[in-house]
Amino acid sequence: MSNLTRTTAVNQAIRINVLRLAFIACLPLILFSRSAWSEPVFGAMEIMGLACIVAAVLGRFWAILYIGGHKNQGVMQDGPYSVCRHPLYFFSTVGVVGFGLLLGSLALTLLLGALTFTILAITARKEEAFLRGTFGAAHDAYAARVPMILPQPALFRTPDRITVSVGHLRGNLMDALVFLLFVPFAELAEYAKDHRLIRTFPLF
Repeated sequence: MSNLTRTTAVNQAIRINVLRLAFIACLPLILFSRSAWSEPVFGAMEIMGLACIVAAVLGRFWAILYIGGHKNQGVMQDGPYSVCRHPLYFFSTVGVVGFGLLLGSLALTLLLGALTFTILAITARKEEAFLRGTFGAAHDAYAARVPMILPQPALFRTPDRITVSVGHLRGNLMDALVFLLFVPFAELAEYAKDHRLIRTFPLF
């Protein structure tokens, strides 16, 4: 019996639900803490957070340009997939880190970023079990050369032309909206805290 018959693709709904549960678990800390940093530092963190969220959205679109319509059909090794094996997970983590920075808390940034990275890294390992069983030596050679999530820019390569799936780009637009919604959520939370609509405690 081949490895292909013993492995199945990862159910992405499980990953999404686990991420949602992790966010809900962190929600009380997000809502009832306030930034203990001075206003200039908080302002700088907000700018960095917004930059991370923009980078996450653009990075996810960049990855979908390459993988959209080709997932599980071969070992993608070009563009963002030439510098890390799971660029979508990398940019998703960047977006969540940006949300933590928007809240003005390094503690929340580290907590949310670490939770997201851990969940996505576990998912990536499960995905790679399927890819290894499906593509064998081709995937093993790719995995030996390219890091899993944290990118190595020196490895970048791309062909002159790629085939783009408009449908998958449209689907990624909805995913990108989740990251963009972090911005008004953080602003509303800040407004409620500044106007003492909820009781809060300081958090660095």
